[in-house]
Amino acid sequence: MDHIDELATALARFPGIGPRQGKRFVFYLLAVSAAERAKLAELIASLGKNVRQCPECLRFHNGGTTAFCNYCSDKTRDDSQLMLVERDQDLAAVERASSYRGRYFVLGGVLTLSGKGAIREKELLKIIEKRLKNGLKEIVLALSATSEGEHTSDHVRKLLAPWRDNVKISELGRGLATGSELEYSDAETLRAALTNRKEF
Repeated sequence: MDHIDELATALARFPGIGPRQGKRFVFYLLAVSAAERAKLAELIASLGKNVRQCPECLRFHNGGTTAFCNYCSDKTRDDSQLMLVERDQDLAAVERASSYRGRYFVLGGVLTLSGKGAIREKELLKIIEKRLKNGLKEIVLALSATSEGEHTSDHVRKLLAPWRDNVKISELGRGLATGSELEYSDAETLRAALTNRKEF
C-alpha cells in the first residue's frame, strides 16, 4: 500500500469520515506547507503528553500536572447532582448552556440495540457510591434522543435500581427533538431540556 492510501485508510477510521473524505484530507495535507504538516504531526504526537483523563468524571482535559479536571476540582459546584453524558462533547454542550452547576460522569459511549457498544459501568457504580457520601440527591440522564441513547438510558436505570429510594433519577425534558444528539443541540434547547427534566 502506498503512503497516500495508507494515510487515507487511517483517516477513514475517524468517526463520520469515509474513504473519500480520508483521501481528500490526504490531498489537502499534501497541498499545505511542510511546516503546517509538521505542526499537525507535533500536535497529534503531544496529545497523550498534555491531555489526561480525569479520574473522577473520566473526561479528557488539558491537565498539565493536575489529575482532576476544572469541573471536578471546582468546590463551588453542586455535589447533590450528578449528570451522566455519553461523551466529552456532550459535557461541553451542557456547559455552554450555562444552566447546570452539578457534577458530571462521562459514560464513554452508548449501547446499541444489536448489543454492541460499551459504557463505563464499573466506574459509574464506584463514583455513585462515592458521591452518595458527599450528599448526592439526583442523577440526571443526559443522553441523546436517539434509539441508542434511549436504550442506554434504560440499561443505566436498571443499574441505578438499588439507589432508587435514596436518589432521584431524572432525564432531560424533550426540548430535544427525537433523534437529536446532545453535542449538536443549541444552548437554548439544552436549557429548556434541563429545566423540564422529568423524574423516573
